[in-house]
Amino acid sequence: MTYTETLDWLWAHLPMYQEKGRAAFRGKLDNILLLCDHLGNPQEKFPTIHIAGTNGKGSSSHAIASVLQEAGYKVGLYTSPHLKDFRERIKINGENIPQEAVTRFVKDNKDFMEGENLSFFEVTVGMAFDYFSQQKVDIAVIEVGLGGRLDSTNIITPIVSLITNIGKDHTEILGNTLPEIAKEKAGIIKPYIPVVISEYHKETAPVFEQIAKERKAPIYFANTLETSYTMDLKGDYQSKNIKGILQTLRILQEKGWHITEENIQQGLTHIVRNTHLMGRWQVLGDTPKVVCDTAHNADGFTEIFSQLEKEKYATLHMVIGFVKEKDLEAILPLFPKNAVYYFCMPKIDRGLNADILQKKAKTYNLIGEAFSTVRAAFEQACKEAAKEDFIYVGGSTFVVAEIV
Repeated sequence: MTYTETLDWLWAHLPMYQEKGRAAFRGKLDNILLLCDHLGNPQEKFPTIHIAGTNGKGSSSHAIASVLQEAGYKVGLYTSPHLKDFRERIKINGENIPQEAVTRFVKDNKDFMEGENLSFFEVTVGMAFDYFSQQKVDIAVIEVGLGGRLDSTNIITPIVSLITNIGKDHTEILGNTLPEIAKEKAGIIKPYIPVVISEYHKETAPVFEQIAKERKAPIYFANTLETSYTMDLKGDYQSKNIKGILQTLRILQEKGWHITEENIQQGLTHIVRNTHLMGRWQVLGDTPKVVCDTAHNADGFTEIFSQLEKEKYATLHMVIGFVKEKDLEAILPLFPKNAVYYFCMPKIDRGLNADILQKKAKTYNLIGEAFSTVRAAFEQACKEAAKEDFIYVGGSTFVVAEIV
């Protein structure tokens, strides 16, 4: 198969969470263990850092990978979902896995994957571990897909684990309360392996402390850490992420990894250059100012609107779309009523119909037109916005993916 045919096969034959939602979530580790055993357990052949959290885990993963690159290490990075290209999920020193490596992996393991009825995510995790092992990375930064305890990435024994924060997202799978969700995320805490918590929350801290105590894992709450470092990732919310990132790097230094203060500063100020991260308060234009962000839950939007308050503009234009299972009752009240809205539907099976979103938003006095595509909504916003206005694009990773 060609690379395109290989991707078509992956989309068509393997249940995929971003398309199918809960139906694609297996909720057990049996399959990934089977696949990795079939591959010769590549995940055991290189050191790892494991990162979970409701918000900030992608930014934190890329930041840590960037610093390790600056320190001269060959760094694997596994994240999800991708924005434009499937290969963004699996990188070494910022470079996507080659097309031929994807094609070869599927060709060599297609019969096994079909026979064991693996999910899309299980296959991509196995592919990442196999690629990092073959390429002999010095270390790999592994971001969980969803939750932690039953996430397919949770078969590694990392040097250190990082949990960024806990908020209400994917409640249909992870639980309806913050302690319930924290318990799932805390599933990445391993016996005797240090765990860093970026943000302290009185409801979730006892959960982390209890599980860390049971597993004899040293625990570090990074919220009190003093930091003077800056990041090239825009958005004030990165000030919360940076503390967990720094504490994780300090632990690596203590364990003998050669990371200088200059490596840290250079790594944090060149994250986009080193890793090609997109979609975090990403500025797409200046007159009018156009910003996109992948924030997609109540906590994420709280940070976004705090950031927007600091911007100067005449009129705010909001191009937004969501996936079906989002808790709109928790999200929509946060949105400003004095903005002009362009409601759209991301081009995936889980996309929420724009007309339904428009009607729901109207009950919160959020007024605007519904558009059949993200591109149509964005183009209309660009047409209507004056030079001194501000256009925000978001609501879902999949909305941002159609614009960047």
